[in-house]
Amino acid sequence: MRAVVLDQGRLSVEERPDPVPGDTEVLVAVRAAGLNGADLIQRAGRYPPPPGAPADIPGLEIAGEVVGTGRLVRQAQEGDRVMALVGGGGQATMAVVDESHLLPVPDGMSWTEAGGFPEVFSTAYDALFTRSGLTMGDRLLVTGAAGGVGVAAVQLGTAAGATVVASVRDPSKRGEVAALGADRVIDPEDLADHSPYDVVLELVGAASLPQVLPALATNGRVAVIGVGSGARMELNLSELMRRRASIGGSTLRARSRSEKAAVAGAVRAHVVPLLVAGKIRVPVCSRFPVDQVEAAYDRFGSGGKLGKIVLEM
Repeated sequence: MRAVVLDQGRLSVEERPDPVPGDTEVLVAVRAAGLNGADLIQRAGRYPPPPGAPADIPGLEIAGEVVGTGRLVRQAQEGDRVMALVGGGGQATMAVVDESHLLPVPDGMSWTEAGGFPEVFSTAYDALFTRSGLTMGDRLLVTGAAGGVGVAAVQLGTAAGATVVASVRDPSKRGEVAALGADRVIDPEDLADHSPYDVVLELVGAASLPQVLPALATNGRVAVIGVGSGARMELNLSELMRRRASIGGSTLRARSRSEKAAVAGAVRAHVVPLLVAGKIRVPVCSRFPVDQVEAAYDRFGSGGKLGKIVLEM
C-alpha cells in the first residue's frame, strides 16, 4: 500500500506492507481520509497514537470499500461502502477497522464527504448527547462553530430541536454557519447577550470558558473538547455552585474497542439516518490528492476554513 509517513515532523508518501485484519477486523481500500487537528498535533510530536495503531502513519478517519475480512467477521462483506474512526493509520490506501466500528456510507454520498464524516460527527454526537444530555428545547452554545466539530454540532443540535447559538470569530464565515441551521451566529464577545445556555460545546478552550460559565442556565452542562486557545485557566467555583452546573471533557482516540463500538452504534442509529434524509451534510473546504499531503496539512494549519480538508487516496 501507499501511506503517508511521519518522520520527525516531515511528511512523505511511501510504500508499506498491506495491513492484515485481525479476527474481528475488516481490510478497507481507502478512498478518502479526513484531516483533523489531532493529526497536526501528532506531527508536532505531542499526540502519540494509542497502542496497536501505526506509530508513523497518521489519520483518524477513513472511507472506502471492504476488500477483506477476519475469520470472526459476521456482517461486513467485501464490496461494502464503509466509513470509520481509526486509532491511526488512516492516511494510507489500506487500513484495518474493527467490524463493530464500521458505519455505512449512504448511497449518493461522495467518498470525499464520507472521508470527512466520522471524526467530527462522532465527536459532536458523543459530547452533545451521550455526555451532556442535549434534548429538544435546550439552548445550545457552540463556541468555535466554524471548525469541523462545530459545523457538525450546529447541525446535530438543530436536528434535535435545540435552539442553537453559534459563536464564530470570523465575520466572513457567519453566513455559512447560519445556513447550516444555527438560530443565531454571534461574535464570541456577545455570547452573554444570548444566554442562558443549557449546554455548551466548548471548542476554543481557556480563552472562552471564563465567559461561558456566567452565561450558563441552572443545571447547565459544559463539554470541553477543544483547547486551541490554551488548556489552563482560573476557575470560579462559585459560578458552578450557584448554577448547579457541571463541566466535563472528552476524547475518542484512546478509548477501548468496546467504548468505540458504543459510539459507532449510536452514530449508526441516530446520525447516519440524518445523512440519508438530507438533514445534515459534510461541508468540504478543500480536497487534495495524497501526493500533496504537505499542502493539505499546510492548508489545515493556516486556519480560516469552514468544512473539512480531505485527502483523496
